[in-house]
Amino acid sequence: MNGSDREFYESLEDCWERLESTEKPIYIYGMGNGSEKLLGIFKRMGISCKGIFASDDFVRGQSFCGYKVQKFSDVMQDPEDKLVVLGFGSSLEEVMRRIESIEDRYELIIPEISVTDKGYFCKQRFLDLYSKAQRTYSLLEDDFSRRTFKCITAFKITGNGKYLRECFCDEQEAQSLLGLGSEEMYFDLGAYRGDTIESFISHTGGKYKSITGVEPNKRNYKKCVQNTEKYPGITLYNAAAWNERTHLLFSPGGGRQAKISEKGDAVETLSLDSISQDGCTYVKYDVEGADYEALAGSIKTIRRFSPKICAALYHKPYDYFLLPLMINKINSDYKFYLRQSRYYPCWETNLYCIPR
Repeated sequence: MNGSDREFYESLEDCWERLESTEKPIYIYGMGNGSEKLLGIFKRMGISCKGIFASDDFVRGQSFCGYKVQKFSDVMQDPEDKLVVLGFGSSLEEVMRRIESIEDRYELIIPEISVTDKGYFCKQRFLDLYSKAQRTYSLLEDDFSRRTFKCITAFKITGNGKYLRECFCDEQEAQSLLGLGSEEMYFDLGAYRGDTIESFISHTGGKYKSITGVEPNKRNYKKCVQNTEKYPGITLYNAAAWNERTHLLFSPGGGRQAKISEKGDAVETLSLDSISQDGCTYVKYDVEGADYEALAGSIKTIRRFSPKICAALYHKPYDYFLLPLMINKINSDYKFYLRQSRYYPCWETNLYCIPR
């Protein structure tokens, strides 16, 4: 990125400034954790919300945070001009089309909010960290990665979905960057219910040396065991990836959004270094905000074995350029590729690290 790139980012309207300045009534689409976070940010910034609406199938006359939840169809038929803010994430085609249909009628903002805490992406904060963003950009190996970086940044600043759509990538195509073979020793940090283990097995044609999965959520762990028990050579840990062996409190959350928290159930933690002494050729990090700690617990492994890496870069707003710098500091002998799967907002942003 050069001076003209910075000028471009500076020229973009920050989505939060847009929300503060608009005279249109603001509605939030969705009810859940994301919408609660939005309302909290609105309160701190003095932004007024006129209403909450949800997809028709979910509306049963309920209220949400003091608002009576309206139906999507009723809001879309309302002739009043308005600004709609997306309060949840989805990769489902039907839901994504519904989100895009809002753009045809009203102004839509898809803000970038932290998946794991109360943080959010701010244009000024990005500009303050611009030198670090430049360093990550310089590490990217191909034109598509660099284009993805610019599109993601423009999207995070503006909340405009058009920028994100310009860099959507097929997940299978992205996975092909890894060049997985039959001798892989795969470590899945954040194995969830075994879906990524099964995807790995599919990519290798069922041939691999070993698979090790780490999943802290007890319910997900049990499902992971059930879903993968038919495959040989798999070791599973009901634990959280961290920088050391200890016990921490863990919030089960909903779906994949379970994470280390200030309250919850005690969970064992372990480091990749403690379970990979026999070798590691590929590791996947999707650890819901514990990314820096999990990487800190992987330093010996990454330096000794130079495994292929797939790292989720979307749990916190600036991870997409801060986490690559951490990996590069651990081991500078990697080629970096950035890919964005189809998702609103820009979740499923992944970094693929291939040893040179």
